[in-house]
Amino acid sequence: MYTTLLKTPRLLTFLLSLGLISSGANAAGFAIAENSASGIGSAFSTGGAAGEDATTVWANPASMTLISDTQGVIAVHYIAPQADFSNQGSTLATGGAITGPNADGGASAIVPNLCFTTPINEKLFAGISINAPFGLGTVYDDDWVGRYHAVETHLTTVNINPAIAYKLNEQWSFGAGVSLQYVDVTLTSAIDFGSLLGSPQAADGFGDLTADNTDDLSFGWNIGALYEFNKDTRISAAYRSEIEHNVEGDADFSVPTSASIITSTGAFTDTGLTATVSVPASASLSIFHALDEKIDLMADITWTQWSTFEELRIKYDNPSQPDSVTTEDYQDQFRIALGGRYHLDEKIILRTGIAYDQKAVKSAELRTPRIPDNDRTWLSFGLGYAFSETIKADFGYTHLFIADTPINNTFESSQAALNHTLTGEYTSSVDILSAQLIWNF
Repeated sequence: MYTTLLKTPRLLTFLLSLGLISSGANAAGFAIAENSASGIGSAFSTGGAAGEDATTVWANPASMTLISDTQGVIAVHYIAPQADFSNQGSTLATGGAITGPNADGGASAIVPNLCFTTPINEKLFAGISINAPFGLGTVYDDDWVGRYHAVETHLTTVNINPAIAYKLNEQWSFGAGVSLQYVDVTLTSAIDFGSLLGSPQAADGFGDLTADNTDDLSFGWNIGALYEFNKDTRISAAYRSEIEHNVEGDADFSVPTSASIITSTGAFTDTGLTATVSVPASASLSIFHALDEKIDLMADITWTQWSTFEELRIKYDNPSQPDSVTTEDYQDQFRIALGGRYHLDEKIILRTGIAYDQKAVKSAELRTPRIPDNDRTWLSFGLGYAFSETIKADFGYTHLFIADTPINNTFESSQAALNHTLTGEYTSSVDILSAQLIWNF
């Protein structure tokens, strides 16, 4: 019914202080692909088949068997989205025009990740990945034309994923892991109390909902397999489970004095809240082939089960406050990537890649300004440099070309006077800069 959502004001652990609290979705839905600077350089065409470094713990734990040394990786990714909205006739529930300026909802973010892998013996390997696989950040001005749909949205996840791998023979390796996942969410928006009083846009209030799963951390699992045809060609398959988060938090409402008659009924008073936020399952298949001593070719296809994200429902402890419901009705989607590496010499590797990432949102009517998702094309370049046998560095850059994104979304409320419609178009793009340092012990 009433716009708002979730947020955490404190750090969960020291891991959050490293910067994992930042969010900025750039893959379909609210996924964050950034977990490797070497992967960024080839548009993640490496999948789990390349096994370039310890970041493969996340992509496919079975590929840890390709790394003979004990290795640690620390990476940081700067995500700079641009999402300019142009109003094209947004209307109040009563039919009048919604006033307010256009806006850029893009919110830059810094997303780090840590990975570690080590051989236990010739056949058994262990590792851990710490990253932020899902996130979302959009921030608009308080008075923009879509303020009744969204002002601020932040979704943050931290995933801790220990894993093991076993090399069965020269061809087959298998891996498995478990994920401990933390999530917090913030949703804010303006509330048109004026429409409830018969004078639209004359008495705006504000809603701020925050929640996390600190008291009920969520778990998932992942598995993977690697088949090596020979030293030059291998294929990887990996699966990661859906994770369901049960979050708790607070709803804080700012109500203008002129609308106090509404709060006297018990509605729009500060209260606790609960919600269920699920992140989808995914499966990937990737291939690696060394064409010769200089050139490597890679390809990856990843399927994500976004169809499990049917609605966002927020339940309030206050019985006078109806549930807030946003219909999402996402669709499953695919991401296809092709890339290559060129070994310039013993120290320098050049990378490039291209990817097509399908949208998860079905239509302009279901698209919201919180997640203005659409089809996107990745163009990536990267550089790897070996300072020594022990220390290496990787750098990557990606530009995401996003199709013009129409929106024609009607706010869902049990109060008909609040069912305003946001109509317009987004012009969007994303730039990503990544760097990582690799230590071999």
